[in-house]
Amino acid sequence: MSTPPPQVNRLTIEALLDTYAAGLRDRRLMLVHGRYPDTAPDVFTAKIGGEPRRVHVSDQTSVLGIVDAWQRHRSDRARDADVLVVTTGIGDEQLGWDVRGHAVKRRTLTVEKAEIVKQRFGVRELDSRLYGEPWLLEALLDAEPHEGWPRSGSLLTRDAAVKALVVARLGLDRVVEGESTASLAIDADAMLAWSRTSAGPTRFLELDAVERGKIKEWLGETAGAAVPVLMSLVEDGRGQDAMARGLLAAAMADPATEPDTVFAVGGLFGQVRRPDILAFSDAVAGTLTRWIGEARHNEAAGQRVFSVIDRADRLAEEAGLTRALRGSRFLLTSFTAQLRAVAAALAASPEQAEAALADLREHALAALNADRIAVAEMAVRVARWLSTEEPRVESVASGVRRHLAEWGWVDRALNVLWSGDPVGDVVAGQAYRTLHDTARARRDVLDEQFAQRLAGWTRTAVQQNPGGCLLVENVLTERAARLHSRSTSPLILLIDGMSSAAAVQLGEEAEREGWIEAVPAPPAGRSAQRAAAVSMLPSVTRISRTSLLTGKADTGGQSKETAGFAEFWKQRRADGVLFHKATIGGPSGHRLAEELVSALASTAVVGVVLNTIDDALDHGQQGERTQWRINDITFMRELLAAAKGYGRPVLLVADHGHVLERGARPGPARASGAESSRWRTGSSAEDGEIVLSGPRVLEGGGTIVAPWREDIRYTPRKAGYHGGASLAEVTVPLLVLLPALDVLPKGWEVLPREGATPSWWVQGRVPEETWPEPVTFSAPAPVAKARTARKRAAQAGEGLFTPAEVEREPSTPQPQPAPATLGAQVVASDVYAAQAEYVRRKPDRPVVAAVIDALAEAGETMSPAALAAAVSAGDRVRRNMDGFIATLQRLLNVEGYPVLGLIDSGHTVRLDVHLLRTQFQLEKRRT
Repeated sequence: MSTPPPQVNRLTIEALLDTYAAGLRDRRLMLVHGRYPDTAPDVFTAKIGGEPRRVHVSDQTSVLGIVDAWQRHRSDRARDADVLVVTTGIGDEQLGWDVRGHAVKRRTLTVEKAEIVKQRFGVRELDSRLYGEPWLLEALLDAEPHEGWPRSGSLLTRDAAVKALVVARLGLDRVVEGESTASLAIDADAMLAWSRTSAGPTRFLELDAVERGKIKEWLGETAGAAVPVLMSLVEDGRGQDAMARGLLAAAMADPATEPDTVFAVGGLFGQVRRPDILAFSDAVAGTLTRWIGEARHNEAAGQRVFSVIDRADRLAEEAGLTRALRGSRFLLTSFTAQLRAVAAALAASPEQAEAALADLREHALAALNADRIAVAEMAVRVARWLSTEEPRVESVASGVRRHLAEWGWVDRALNVLWSGDPVGDVVAGQAYRTLHDTARARRDVLDEQFAQRLAGWTRTAVQQNPGGCLLVENVLTERAARLHSRSTSPLILLIDGMSSAAAVQLGEEAEREGWIEAVPAPPAGRSAQRAAAVSMLPSVTRISRTSLLTGKADTGGQSKETAGFAEFWKQRRADGVLFHKATIGGPSGHRLAEELVSALASTAVVGVVLNTIDDALDHGQQGERTQWRINDITFMRELLAAAKGYGRPVLLVADHGHVLERGARPGPARASGAESSRWRTGSSAEDGEIVLSGPRVLEGGGTIVAPWREDIRYTPRKAGYHGGASLAEVTVPLLVLLPALDVLPKGWEVLPREGATPSWWVQGRVPEETWPEPVTFSAPAPVAKARTARKRAAQAGEGLFTPAEVEREPSTPQPQPAPATLGAQVVASDVYAAQAEYVRRKPDRPVVAAVIDALAEAGETMSPAALAAAVSAGDRVRRNMDGFIATLQRLLNVEGYPVLGLIDSGHTVRLDVHLLRTQFQLEKRRT
């Protein structure tokens, strides 16, 4: 029985035509030993010797058929320049010379697959192993892509050949776009992405069994043990579910998993060994982790992640594994379970809630559920606040200060909690609402106490006798005027209706964007704190805003504010220019009006009124908003950028705050004399109200009734209200932001982020009373020559540190006491001495020790401003904290390990104490 001829395709024929191009100059017939498929094109154009010619292919199984095909080709005048290729299994001995004499080489050509492969890859030599693998040579001839095989130098290795085949057969070049075949990495990551495509697995299943087996074998050798498992799943028709199954397989790695669960998970993979399943599970976890990282900025990556996770959850439910897989790092059901664990722990203790929250943050899906994590964080913060000692309002002055410093942060958290879980989880939502109501009740007590203090204080408080308070009409005198000097003038940004909850958010974001917050230096023994003023009464715009901008208790509108603002600064021999709504925006292509830009470029004090928050509350645009960011306040970003560009300090201030509509009442409260949503005329108060009278009450003939409870309103529903007597409405937050330290007013100091944030807000926050005391250092007297050289270097502006900040070694070794603190141990170590040899202008050892101790005592992280304050850094270091920290990194980051570094986009300094002890060999000493 004769062997059937091998199958040849168009690419094989084109290769033969090009190989024998010289013989085809005077001949038009080529006989090829092979079989040409019926489905392949029988007429096409090919390049023969560099010239395009039309080719006709005829597959014949008899001598008569061959003769007939050749005669028809010769007799057709339209084919005079064309080539006829006859594929056949007939041997030369059966063909007469009348046919063979017209053919190239006068014989039937045998397809030398290895030679054609060399030609198609453009190489001179093949890896010797290829000659012994007919399946590979035949597959390479069959799979050549339309654009041809990639060129691979003078030698085609087996690995390069199989890789090219795999890429072409599986369509991997369509999965990893922008990569050439040579540079494309065929690893578990790429193969898992391939398995998610619709066409890829189908193309693999269409291959014959031998080729599939060889490809699986090669992938296992080059891409790892996980890939054969994947390909087995593809062969079983489960390729689309492969990654989902890999997520479930993680349960097999947990020793605590029940045997029945292990057996059920193993059943999802068929006849696959457990070690291979675990390797596959690890590969899936790694790929999904990368996709999750990409999903923050890539919507398509996020869709891939959720499609895998949704399918994994369905598989787990179908297999009855949902409960057993509650500890999974990837399943959405396990994320929900852990979120509910946080919700349940809220009722137990803040410590348990913090532990549950830490577990939730470790879940792989935390990065894709940042909004849900943020609500859980707010809940834990509120739980911490509820665990603190019951606060009291001792006076109006202390009440508004504490509201801005602490209770406004509570309001910020409660605004988030009121909206509940972003995806509406019922269990978590109920826990949040219970916590919200408990905290709201505590806040109501504070509002009631404040209202009672306010009623007594209002009877006598005037501008000249404020009773220990900063009044809204004194803000320009007490704060803005102190920011004005011959060299700089402030920008006063009045954000109408900005509550303390909104102010602390805006201040936090401004600090992250490089602004420096400053406050007047407090008296000895007291800590620095933000200032808060008391609004006029009722706390409405036409009274409080006018009083603030004119510097005196008054009522009016924009024209009075503009004239009064200019007059206030004129009395202080300065120009004052105020801009309202219509005068802020510029023409097409310009965000700010030309007049406003010109004013900012001048020496005038510039005031700008931004109405975004007040308008949103008034027109119902607040909605479910729980955050106010710089981009949310129209024109705020542009104004801050202009102020920084012109070196202007910024006074961020409100005229009053606001409370939000929470739907607690179905309609307005029935009360006579209602003049606004939150105040009315009269002299008797109902439950939740207070009577206010005195010189600061500029409506109702000097007496009004205002609610202190936030759920009372006298007018139809809006998004929010102001005018009442609650802390959130009466407190006027003030934040002073500096573009650089060189505009820090005399007698002021930087307020570090830690100083503006309540201790219960930050997990693991070290209470202020335990912060390290600022320290000062004195260096040994330097040698005269060294002093002169350093003086010259300092005068020339060389280096970061002043001479007093540069480490000096005493000329005579002095006995040193045994190091006590962690920082002292580090700088006394041999490792530190070796590191210091390579740092030219390094700070004193006590400075480095103080930095280490301050960070260690503060829980390993501090803001740069707080760190500078803790070690009493000089002005030169304060102005170049980045350079100071970079120098410390060269001293402490032994062998490049990240002992000290910047995190949180450069806004937090972090010290890894464990790594510090390891790198400086302090573990034995500590033991």
